[in-house]
Amino acid sequence: MNPILALLKENNIEDAQIREIFQELTTNPLAAMATISQLGLPQEKLQILMAQVMQNPALIKDAVDELGLDYSKVEEAKEKLQK
Repeated sequence: MNPILALLKENNIEDAQIREIFQELTTNPLAAMATISQLGLPQEKLQILMAQVMQNPALIKDAVDELGLDYSKVEEAKEKLQK
């Protein structure tokens, strides 16, 4: 299992909420980061999660694929951020 998904699940984040977060990541990554920070994760877990997301963007693609979401939306969001 993807380490980001595993960390969220082991902290009792429901599957529906995880899907929402990754759906948001595919359309508005900055808003998704704000949502993640409001999940109530312990600070050390939140830091690990944020580090994984920032240092290894491929994990986002893996998680999006694992959840059956459309990764092309992530690419579109990245292009918008770069403009």
